[in-house]
Amino acid sequence: MIEIKSAESNSELQGILDLQWENHLHSISDSEKTEQGFVTVRHSMEQLQLMNSIAPHIIAKEDELVVGYILAMTKASKDLVPVLVPMFQQFDRLNYQDKKVSSCDYMVIGQICVGKSHRGQGLFDRMYEAYRETFSSTYDFAITEIAKSNFRSLSAHKRVGFEVIHEFEDETQEWAIVLWNWKNYGGQVREG
Repeated sequence: MIEIKSAESNSELQGILDLQWENHLHSISDSEKTEQGFVTVRHSMEQLQLMNSIAPHIIAKEDELVVGYILAMTKASKDLVPVLVPMFQQFDRLNYQDKKVSSCDYMVIGQICVGKSHRGQGLFDRMYEAYRETFSSTYDFAITEIAKSNFRSLSAHKRVGFEVIHEFEDETQEWAIVLWNWKNYGGQVREG
């Protein structure tokens, strides 16, 4: 039986790191990237511990094995992973529904991954439901960026309720910023 819960121990954090490496874009073939998706950032144990102390990561466990995770980040954790600072800066340049994103209380999806042997079983949706249940009473929305070449991830995020609010290109690839609104306010997205 698979349990969806907050990460609590170093062994669970190590399980995240193991799963992250197995699905990292440098660990899988080009065809697997296209068909199954990939993760782009590798974290250290220290980074995961510090992030988890600010907001708990959501994990899926089968027995003692971590088979899926969603990394939780907030504005308070943005400097913990230097490679992600530009993502936060990109968010700060956007408006969403007539409000500066930077003025909102939001959660950042630091990364999501479902293990290869557990895909197609609804874990992606179940983990996101737990994520929303954990954070939606405190935060307005969840936001992240996804490589546009990661078709599987982009499609799955749209399925659970994320909407593409902005697209941009950097020196490595094209990105989509997606947002899952947990509160209602009116207006439109614009860069500002």
